[in-house]
Amino acid sequence: MSEKCREYIIPVGEKQIFITPQILEVIHEYLHRPMGLEELAKKLGLETWEEAYEFIKRVPAWIMWMPINMWRMRLEKEGCLELFESSSETAGEA
Repeated sequence: MSEKCREYIIPVGEKQIFITPQILEVIHEYLHRPMGLEELAKKLGLETWEEAYEFIKRVPAWIMWMPINMWRMRLEKEGCLELFESSSETAGEA
């Protein structure tokens, strides 16, 4: 994995969350609609609201406010999207 792609992985406790377009959709939903940290944690697959809080604190603001289509294009251009999709498909098969 390239160094650039590693910048888009947010460590939260024992987990690491790669900021995919789907994760960015959840972030946008959190920013624009009434949603508590408990619900955010559930949508992100985290165990507690504290982990959701740590995640939101660590996501760079420039990513948080980026339109999803632009984010997808950026990940594709940098080769990060393919890396994540291939690893998640493999994990899903196991």
